[in-house]
Amino acid sequence: MVAVFSPLLTLVLLGALITLSVIDARRFILPDRITLPLIAGGVVAAAVLGGTVWLHALGGIVGYSALVLIEKSYERARGRPGLGRGDAKLFAAGGTWCGALALPAILLFSSLAALVFALTLKYVFRKDVTGDSMIAFGPFLAFGIGLVWVLQQTGLSCPAGF
Repeated sequence: MVAVFSPLLTLVLLGALITLSVIDARRFILPDRITLPLIAGGVVAAAVLGGTVWLHALGGIVGYSALVLIEKSYERARGRPGLGRGDAKLFAAGGTWCGALALPAILLFSSLAALVFALTLKYVFRKDVTGDSMIAFGPFLAFGIGLVWVLQQTGLSCPAGF
C-alpha cells in the first residue's frame, strides 16, 4: 500500500538529510542531535501516514544493526575504522522513514552514488583515490534515503524501494 503523500513530512526529511549531508561532507560527523530525532520521526511519520509502524520500527533496528556489523567487520579486517556510528544511525533513520523492506534499495542507491563519486574524483578530476581515502558516506546515505522516500511517496516504487 502506498502511503498518502505528505509534502510537510517530505520537507522535514529532506531538510534534515541535506543538513546532515553538508555537516558530514565538511566535518565527517553526523550529529546525534539530528540523527536520533530523525529515527523517531520516521516511526511517527509511518503512524501519521497509515504505514505499518512495526515494519518501520524494525527498519530502524535492522538498519542500525546492519551498518554496525559492516563497521565492525571492516575494522576487524582492515585494522582501522571505515564507517562511523553516525552512518549506522542515519541508516536506521532511513529504515524508520522508508521501512525495513526498503533498506536494500537505500544501501544500493547510496553505494552506487558513492562509487560514481569516487570514480569521478579519480578519473575525471585526477584525484588520488585509494582504499585509504576518506570519503564521507553520510551524503550518499542521505541521497539513497531521500530517493527511496520520494519514489515511495509518489507511487513510483513499492515499499521495497524498487
